[in-house]
Amino acid sequence: MKKLKFFLLGLMAIFAASTIVSCDDDDDTSSNYDRYLESVTSTIKSNKKHDKVILLVAFGSTWQQAFDAFDETVSAYKQQFTDYDVFLSFSSAICINRAAAGENAADGAEIRNYYAPSYWLSAFANSDIQYSEIVVQSLQVIPGEEYTRVINYIKDFANNSNGDLDETYLSKVKIYLGVPLLADAESDVPAVATALDKVYSSYAKNGIFAFMGHGNPDTYDTYKANVRYTQLEEALQEINSNYYVGTVDMADNFKTDVYERMIADGKTSGTVYCHPLMSIAGDHAHNDMAGDDCQDVSDFSSFELNGDGEAEDTSWKMYFGMKGSGFTCNDNTQIVKGLLELPTIRQIWMNHTKAAINGEPMFDE
Repeated sequence: MKKLKFFLLGLMAIFAASTIVSCDDDDDTSSNYDRYLESVTSTIKSNKKHDKVILLVAFGSTWQQAFDAFDETVSAYKQQFTDYDVFLSFSSAICINRAAAGENAADGAEIRNYYAPSYWLSAFANSDIQYSEIVVQSLQVIPGEEYTRVINYIKDFANNSNGDLDETYLSKVKIYLGVPLLADAESDVPAVATALDKVYSSYAKNGIFAFMGHGNPDTYDTYKANVRYTQLEEALQEINSNYYVGTVDMADNFKTDVYERMIADGKTSGTVYCHPLMSIAGDHAHNDMAGDDCQDVSDFSSFELNGDGEAEDTSWKMYFGMKGSGFTCNDNTQIVKGLLELPTIRQIWMNHTKAAINGEPMFDE
């Protein structure tokens, strides 16, 4: 069995303190396991052209816009990594099930099967496939809760946790991990800030430009990764003070906190543009940011806040655009576009993939 590299041992120590259930443990009954694995294996065999493979791992979505972004990302990877096969999986059991059930089919979304990484990794070890090199690229934005799932999938695979894989193959295959978009504070944060400004500088010159990230609740803030949102806001504001970064799930950084920072900075009127700081534009982008949900209030001063200071059941659009807020925020100021739809941002993920391939494997003999 392979030995963990020293840098990974530190990460595993953190994970040992928590119990993260894999998607297949959550979702798949034993009667479905073989069927799912057979489907993935068949897909790989039909498309296998190389001896090396890249597995992109996204949280997931059920929106066609997201599916299109994933397709475009896979195509971009194939064009840039010409010696590799490229596949994509979801880490979210809920998204896997709902995409397969066609949750948004009534609105034109395709019905798609995005299997969990465990199936893809197991299939890679199939005696008729057996890639010599496996690169797993996280499509997460921050190294938070979902990133731990990605690492745990790799750990379980390399350690043959189910005892059903070829130990000889596992002892030889090289496994690499590409880190999330904002993995490094010193290099990734300024790179992302610069790339975002090049795309949206014209908006920020004419109004507030607020990015909506996901964030993790404090109890799930692995590696204290939420700090990346604060660091990104600081980096963006060094370029233009009209940039702000908030979240839907990080304490003290909800839309209400963003509003308070705006007021404290002397910004009391004007247009507020909203943009998701997420890999794709899914439920959070369409509903939590640009949706029409709103508390039954007559003006801004009437919002009721929960114990964390957040205005629940109210989208960013409706909150910032409410009468009495002082700002204009409406359908026309919502930029519903995921980060994977921005080529310059997508390239930063791809740079992480290159760095992983050029570095040392996660495991050694």
